[in-house]
Parts: sequence; C-alpha cells; structure tokens
Amino acid sequence: MLWLLVFLVVAMAIQARQVAGVTTFRRVDSLRQERTALEAERAELQRGIGLQVSRKVLGVRAKAELGLHFPEDSELTLLPLLPRRP
Repeated sequence: MLWLLVFLVVAMAIQARQVAGVTTFRRVDSLRQERTALEAERAELQRGIGLQVSRKVLGVRAKAELGLHFPEDSELTLLPLLPRRP
C-alpha cells in the first residue's frame, strides 16, 4: 500500500511540474510576440525619425518656418584653419 501512496505523490509532482512548464511556455511565447511587435514599432519610429531629419524635409521646414535657404555657390565662405597652439 505504501508503494501506491509513493506513486501517487510522484505522479502529482510530475503533473504539477508539467502544468508549471506549460504556463511558463505560454508566458515566454507571449513575451516573444510582444517583443517582436515592439521591435517592429521601434523600426517604424526610427524610419520616421530618419525621414524627418533628412536634408530634404529639414530644408523645406527651414525655408517655410524660418525663411532660410540653401546657400548658392557664391554664398559659401571657406574659413581658414588657424594653427594649433602648442
């Protein structure tokens, strides 16, 4: 009779471990899906940032909002480098 009791306790422990394993697997799978979605959102946001800081977009906004323009070749001034001080 004792062997039956030992068998039942071991079987219950195995069942509890399997249930915990399945629960952990579901949680890990859920977290992986969430991470994938967040990485996709991050990539989309980085593309948006890259577009907004591009020279084309910034040039249009600088012209419209600040009245600035890209310099013509005749407007460029090259500044000489001063020698380094020792």
